[in-house]
Amino acid sequence: MAYNLASLSRPASIFFALALFVAISGPLSAQSGPDGPLRASQILLIMPFENKSNVPGIDWIGEAFPEVLGNRLDSSSLFIISRDDRLYALDRLGIPATAKPSRATIYQMAQQIDADYVIVGDYSFNGTTFTAHSQVMDLAKLKLSPEMTESGPLTSLITVQTALAWDINYALDANLAVSKQQFLSQFPPIRLDALENYIRGVLDTHTPEKIKHFKEAIRVEPGHTLAMLQLAKTYYIAREYEPAVVWFSKIPQNDRNYNEAQFYLGLAAYSAGQMEKAEAAFRSLATRLPLTEVYNNLGVVAMRRGEKHARSYFERVLQTDPNDPDYHFNLGLALFREGDTPGAIKQLRESLAIRTDSEVKSFLDGISSGPVAKDRLPTERIKRNYDESSFRQLALEIENANELRLQQADPPTQAAFHLQRGRQLLEEGVASEAEKEFKKAVILDPTNAEAHAGLALMLESVQDTTGARNEARAALRLKPLAEAYLVLARLDLAENKAAAAAQNVDHALALDPSNAAAAALKRDIAAMNGKPPSEP
Repeated sequence: MAYNLASLSRPASIFFALALFVAISGPLSAQSGPDGPLRASQILLIMPFENKSNVPGIDWIGEAFPEVLGNRLDSSSLFIISRDDRLYALDRLGIPATAKPSRATIYQMAQQIDADYVIVGDYSFNGTTFTAHSQVMDLAKLKLSPEMTESGPLTSLITVQTALAWDINYALDANLAVSKQQFLSQFPPIRLDALENYIRGVLDTHTPEKIKHFKEAIRVEPGHTLAMLQLAKTYYIAREYEPAVVWFSKIPQNDRNYNEAQFYLGLAAYSAGQMEKAEAAFRSLATRLPLTEVYNNLGVVAMRRGEKHARSYFERVLQTDPNDPDYHFNLGLALFREGDTPGAIKQLRESLAIRTDSEVKSFLDGISSGPVAKDRLPTERIKRNYDESSFRQLALEIENANELRLQQADPPTQAAFHLQRGRQLLEEGVASEAEKEFKKAVILDPTNAEAHAGLALMLESVQDTTGARNEARAALRLKPLAEAYLVLARLDLAENKAAAAAQNVDHALALDPSNAAAAALKRDIAAMNGKPPSEP
């Protein structure tokens, strides 16, 4: 399994995913195709296109290509390297972000971030026609594809870029089912002035100008969530936390930028002293993305709010990432606040064993020599690095490894694997990732009642009552399952249908008389009806 440079240098965010994988996947056997290891998904790096014309004022378009092409090519089979990770890789090579790297340098950078393919290209404008050329660099085969060309009026820039995205898609997959016209028609129109202002905002280094460009992009295209995210991040970096909170909050839950927005919303609200809003943001993200940083920050906010369960968050992250000194420090601080000085000393020593830190040493010396006033305690350490990209890339590698293991298995066996993985993810509270696994299981084996029941549980956890009820019923049409009956019972009870809930609980207990959840639900129903529960 390969890991990119960014992942290796910022590993904390991926430990939790790795722990899940190890727990549920088992050992991998090495299997290869004719050209090397088989991969279910590919990693794609898109470089800014080079401006080959002398027309002033269009240099911004070079950076627009990775933005538009990345949006058009993003799919379950392609992982697009983000701009931040591209700049990070350049920085590691000692190359300025504004430089025009050679093909050899691009190849070196692509190797470091474990890319399978790189998109390179250029563009020109002769005053009438805008022309873009592109090639796909295949890292495994060390060759470039034939050049692809698209052209049109400058006002049709986005259409030209979208057409080029189809060309690239076809170069990557000659069996592409969708026609170019169908591909072009599936994307809503984007205003060119909105794109220009967004890209200029990304490229500008002055905060007032960045804010002006992002606000203009949003003004002309009110649904431009990327501009909203970047505007909010600009405010956050400038320590203007109140407007940052406002703009992060505008990113809708179904938007691809929602996770990142929630992380920074939590940080901005925390910095603004809005602890309840910070906790809600981190908690929402924790159900979608199992980053250790998120659980640490939940613990920090809980400790700041005086909640007794704050310690449990730090204990949780240390189980999956015991090598971060800040997690040991936070746990030590929480233990000391609870009156467990020996436990606090142990954690602070663990922290210092990993990294020398004068604040930690001073705190350790203080509590070792005598009582320390509560108002003289050091501040909790919140994590400000958001690294979903590394998590997603590792998850992609895990998925590829799983596909290797399962490629010779029949669909029911593959479905059973995804079902098991979905249950583990759901148990850990990562509903969005669990949903993907349950859906894979259902697609692979539609007759698997447990997969439908697992999907029902997941949908119930995110309050999709209609979907949960439908999946529970689908499970029961295939096989009587206590789990499915309990989903229906809880949904009935939430709708004040006590009789229907009681009936479904009885069905569950008939199948599994020792089911503790069913017995507890039966007591709840009886209490609501004002009478003692009857024996199943």
